[in-house]
Order: sequence, then C-alpha cells, then structure tokens
Amino acid sequence: MTTELPPFPDDLPTQELLVVDYDKLSQGDVEEAEKLWRAATEFGFWYMKNLATEELVDPMFAMGQETLALPMEEKMKYWQGNRGDSFGYKAAGATFSDFEGNTDIAEFVNVSKDDAFAFPVIVHRTYPAPVQKNMETVVRPFIRRCVDVCMTMLRVFERKLELPEGELVKRHREENKSICESRCIKVPPSPGRKATALGAHTDFGSISILFNKLGGLQVLTPGTKDDWKYVKPIPGYAICNIGDTLDFLSGGILRSSHHRVQPPPGEQANYERWSLVYFFRPSDDVEVVALSDKSSLIAEATKKPSRVRVPLEQGVTAAQWFKIRQGMWRTDSEKGIQSYIATGGKYDKSRA
Repeated sequence: MTTELPPFPDDLPTQELLVVDYDKLSQGDVEEAEKLWRAATEFGFWYMKNLATEELVDPMFAMGQETLALPMEEKMKYWQGNRGDSFGYKAAGATFSDFEGNTDIAEFVNVSKDDAFAFPVIVHRTYPAPVQKNMETVVRPFIRRCVDVCMTMLRVFERKLELPEGELVKRHREENKSICESRCIKVPPSPGRKATALGAHTDFGSISILFNKLGGLQVLTPGTKDDWKYVKPIPGYAICNIGDTLDFLSGGILRSSHHRVQPPPGEQANYERWSLVYFFRPSDDVEVVALSDKSSLIAEATKKPSRVRVPLEQGVTAAQWFKIRQGMWRTDSEKGIQSYIATGGKYDKSRA
C-alpha cells in the first residue's frame, strides 16, 4: 500500500462528520462521550482518530492484496456460498447494486472473529493460504483492537440509553459465536465508468469500522431520497457507523443510515480502491428487538413511529437477521432481482 495516490478532489460535495478521539473516549472523557452520542444518534456516522496504528492496519491490507491476487480457481475454493453465510471469498458481481439488475464490482475476503481468536482450531471454516499464515500475527491483533474499541463504545451507549450496566456488552460477548468479521475489499480502477461498487444499504450489525485511502463511500443525507455525499478519507482516521442491530436494540435512538460505495472520484478512479472493514455484530442467539423493558428511554422511543425501523417479531435472532439481509441482494438468491426491488436494496425506506 505504498503507491502514491492522488488527493481527493476538492470540488465535490462532502458530508461533514464529527471527529471522536478514541484515546480520550477510552479514558472516560465526558465531552468525547457526548460527541460520540451526538454522532451516533443524529446521523450514525463519525470519524474516529487514535483508533488503530498503521502497524495494525497496513499488514491487513497487504494480506488482502496477496489473497485477492490468487487465481480465481483458488479463491473460489473458499466461496462464501449463497445460503446467507458470509465468511470466505466473494467475487465481483455477487450482489445487485440497483433496481435495473446491475451488479457490484467489488470482490472481498471475510475472516471470522471466531476463527481468528480460536486459531488453529477451526470454528467456521478455513481460508486462503495468505489468511491462514497471517491469522495469529496480523488478523487476530487487528480484530482484537477493533473488538476492544467497539466494547468501549457500547459502554458509552449503555449509559446514555439508561440501560443497566453490561446490557449491551453481554449481547456481544466475544466468547459467543457471532458473525463478526474483518473484510478486505478491492474495487478495480474505474476511469469514466458509471458503476456502483456496492449498492445502497444499511449495515446488518452493530458497529462498522472502515479504513480506506481513496474516496468512494457515499452517505445519504437524512430526510432525502437521493442526496448522496462523499465521505472524504482522512489519513489516520477511521470511519465508523451504527448498524441495524444497535438501531433495533435502542428502539431507533441509535441511527443506522444508508450508504453506498461508488468508484473513487476524479483522478483516484485510475487506481484500485482498497478498503478494510471490521463488522462488529451481536452474538448469534441475541434477539434483535428494542430493549424497552430495560430502559424507559427506549420504551418511550418505540412509541414514535418515525423511530421504529422494522416490526421484527419476538424471537428473531442476530444470526437469522443477518441471513435475511444477506439474501436480499445476492444475484444467486432464489428470488433474484425481485428480492432487491422489494426491499429497495435495503430493509426500510421510511428512514431514508
């Protein structure tokens, strides 16, 4: 990842985001906690500095590059499948990106938190050789840091939501099986090409942490249907956002917002776009319903129709929710494009 990259264009509309300092947040700084709360409830996206060092992030990029450079025949041995599973390899074109049936142009490799922490014991599956050889020295330390950061944020959210201490944390215990995963994504150079790397969506889980060096991420301005703005990458900063399950658990107080990935803008389109994400999700058996019986604040929020995203039935678990969402936009799903059209490429239009 040492190639000199062109700067992000300065003539494009960008979304301003609050900057949260993890060093201060982890030390209990009240003002920083308030800033995180404001970002998570007003828009659902924020920058975070002092989250991870280059020594943790750059080796993950290198591992991803080595993995995705393998022959397609080799990569497909680790295909994630089309039954709602996520770990392993996803080829470009596996998901729909719009209502016309166009498909994504991104390929990626996903590595389970469970497999990284248990290695060499196999919890879910094995991975391509570059992942296997780096599991203990590269993947595990990166995931360890991301989990610790997310747990710190959960504790802030517990206090602000007036939940009993540990109420969110116990739903994300690292020793329990989950669909938490790291993802290394490659988008090919796209000069003059009108294509969507990943279609409009909300994230399935609780918190996502993104590291990228080229533009392409766009967020939908709240209250609009098509006002998309770029999120400018800032060196040394991660981009964080709330996902669906924290939205559900909080009764809509924490906001899961719509976003998509376009090819990099301007001169950046001539380069491969590499990004690294950690998806922090609840344990598989956690019910994804509002914790109204644990917090009067959440109970009150659920009375407001504009805050309730989806009427999930009692008993729907995080694992079931993920499989529902995963199947909505896959090109090889049983319903094909009709599933994507029926859901608008996401689960709920009313919050767009």
